[in-house]
This record gives sequence, C-alpha cells and structure tokens, in this order.
Amino acid sequence: MQSNFSSIRDFLVYLWTGGPYGESVPARVMAEIDRRETAAEQTISWAQLGIVGFFTALYWIAPRAEGGFGENFVPMTLAAYLVFTVFRVFLSYRMVLPGWYLLLSMVVDVGLLCGMIFSFHIQYNQPPAFYLKSPTMIYLFFFIALRALRFDPRYVLMSGLIAASGWVLMVLYALTYDMGDMHITRNYVEYLTSNTILIGAEIDKVMTLLGVTLILTFALFQARSVLIDAIQSHAAADDLSQFFAPEVADLITQSAQMPASGQSEVRSAAIMFVDVRRFTTTALSLPPATVMRVLEHYQQIVLTVIEQQHGQIDKFMGDGILVTFGALQHGETYAADALQAASSLIAALDERQDEFAALGWPGRFVVGVAVASGDVTVGIVGSQGRYEFTVIGHAVNLASKLESANKAQHTRALTDAITHARAEAQGYANPAVLRRDGVVVKGLSAPVDLVVLA
Repeated sequence: MQSNFSSIRDFLVYLWTGGPYGESVPARVMAEIDRRETAAEQTISWAQLGIVGFFTALYWIAPRAEGGFGENFVPMTLAAYLVFTVFRVFLSYRMVLPGWYLLLSMVVDVGLLCGMIFSFHIQYNQPPAFYLKSPTMIYLFFFIALRALRFDPRYVLMSGLIAASGWVLMVLYALTYDMGDMHITRNYVEYLTSNTILIGAEIDKVMTLLGVTLILTFALFQARSVLIDAIQSHAAADDLSQFFAPEVADLITQSAQMPASGQSEVRSAAIMFVDVRRFTTTALSLPPATVMRVLEHYQQIVLTVIEQQHGQIDKFMGDGILVTFGALQHGETYAADALQAASSLIAALDERQDEFAALGWPGRFVVGVAVASGDVTVGIVGSQGRYEFTVIGHAVNLASKLESANKAQHTRALTDAITHARAEAQGYANPAVLRRDGVVVKGLSAPVDLVVLA
C-alpha cells in the first residue's frame, strides 16, 4: 500500500475520505473493512459505557470532595451521558453509525466532560480559574484514544480537535470572566496555590491534547494501510483456495519463503483421471450457457466425492479432471481412497442422470475414470513468474493411459493390478471387480494387468 503523497492536498483528502486515496481497492475488501469498523464502533460504544459506569460507581462509592456549597451538576451529567451511551450501544447493533452521528458523539463526549468540569467552580463557589486545575480534564485523552480502535485517522483527528477546542473555550471563558481577585500570573507557585491563570500551563494542556492526537493520527495512517494490505492478502489467500487445493494455497501463502520452480518432494500417492465421454462433440450442439451449467454441476459432484475420500483436485482440464490422493498430504490409505472414490463417483453420476437431463444434456452423462499409484514427484514447475503446482511421474502417465483405455476396453473405471493389490492391503474391498491380464494399452511399452472397477 502506497503511503507517500505528492502534495498536502492528497494527504488531506486521504484524511477526509478515510483513505486510501488514489488507489483501487476492491469492493469486497472495502466491505470487509466496513464490517470491521462496524464491529469497532460496537467495541467503542461498550468501552464508553464502561467508562461512564466506572465514573458513576466511583462517584457513589468514593468519599466526596469537601468544600462544595453550590449546585452539584455531576449526577445530572453522569445520568445524561449514561442515557446517551446506552442509546449509542443500541444503535451500533441496529445500523451502521453514520459519520454525522459519530461526530455528534464526539461533541457530546467532550461537551459533557467539559460541562462537568465547568460546573466545579459553581459547586465550590470559586472563580472559573478554579476548574482549570481540575485533574478531571485528563479524561479527554480517553475519548481521543477510544477513536483509535476504529483504525481510521479521521475520527482520532476530529476527536482531538474537538477536545482541544473544548478546553480552549474553557480557558477563554475563564480569561474573559470578571476576575475580581483572580488574575493572570507567571509565578508557578502562585498558580498552584491560588485562583490564578498561568497561560503557559493552559498552552501545555492544549499542545499535549493536539500532540497526542497527531501521534495517534499518523500511527493510524500507517496502521490503516497495513490493515488494508492484510485484508487484501487474506482475500487473496481465500481466492487461491478457490483455484488450488487448500494445501497448495497454504504452501503459497504461509511459507517462510516464496515457493520457487524446482522445489519438489517424492511421495507415494495415487493418481486419478476423470474424463467425460463424447463431451466435445455433444457440447458443440448445445448453447454455451448449457454447457457451462452441465460442466459446473459435474465438477461439483466430482469435488464432493473426492473430498469425502480425502483426495485433492490437482487441476481441471476442460471436462477432464486430475485428482491426487496422498500427494499433498501423506496418507496410509491413498490407493484404497482412490479406488473407493472411483467407484463412488460412477455411482453418484448414475444416480443423478435426471439432473443432467434437466440441465439440457442429451442422453446419458458418462465419464471414464482411471487410477494408478506409485512414487510421484510433487512440486512446482514453470518460470519467469508463471508457476504451477503439479505432480509428475510414472503413475501420472499410467493413469492417463488407462483412462484412455476405457474406450478400447468398453469400461468406465480401470486401475492396474499393482494399484488394486496395494488398495486391498490398505483396506479396500470390492468383490465385483474383473481381472484382465496382459492387456496391451496404447502409449505403454509393456502389457498391463488391468482391474475393471466399473
């Protein structure tokens, strides 16, 4: 996220709009930011309710400050703030609080606190300079810091400016009041021990309010950029999981170093190829929208079956699908899982022929499936910034050739005898299979003992 601006105007626009400025942020990222900021406003509302609750409890439990003879406005102020805060909590769960209401909330926060401090000189029958020494003013920093929970520099800046303005008005009132015995001094001891005003002390308070505000504003300026980057990265990781197996997405997004071409690992795995019969010729006679609906429905059925048997989709190749078992995650039953997935897929498609007909597919929707197993190399191939995570090895080639052999063998699901024996050793059982030994398969240099699954 770019954090440099070509002019002060750009920075001011960033603050005014909540940023980022001049950059394209996807709408879904902004929607996630809005969701988090709504949750932050709820947190702020509860924090404010906690503060007023603490003030109220402290007021009623702590010993009263003595010396007051005038009207005590503290209970009324606390009651008004409690009502406003409870209403704010309620609204934060009912709607997205608009900017004008948040601004009003800041004004109310500062106004009620300053009003309560202002009332002290009335309660204790003292000139206005009396309230300028009240330690209660430090609670203004609470209201500024609370706005930082939203990760939006605008509201921290506005809250700080309102707080500083409120205190400046308090000082101006004290300065323009009929001072009587009260006067402006430059003597620090006299300032602390009498009702006098030390201009430097009040400037320090205002500068501290503004300084804390600016520090938090610039901190949030950076934090918001980081937040947007983090949300975009999280969204990208979620997107990757839609295009890759979750294990591959995790490898890409969570590795200490960016995976590079040539990184590989040898694993024992099973490979499955699935291909739709007569798909190309049939698709040419159908509207493109119908073809896409059928393809999507078929792929969803395959995905469901594969996930149930702990497999991972390596890639979709038009109407073909390459599936792995045990390649991305080590498993002791990879061959058994693959053969069970092949049988389950054939059965699932047979049971849902009516759905394909309803989508517009003419005739039966038939696929060819083949499974082979053995040691495969799992890794990254590609160059110049374009990479692909895949599997290579004899088992991949064998599964591809066996899938094509379904046509010559007039079968729907095939595997080789070695894979079948390996699956049986892993717990697979299917007495309905047929053996066809010594079959010459196109593309393979030696005959293969086949096992017909369907």
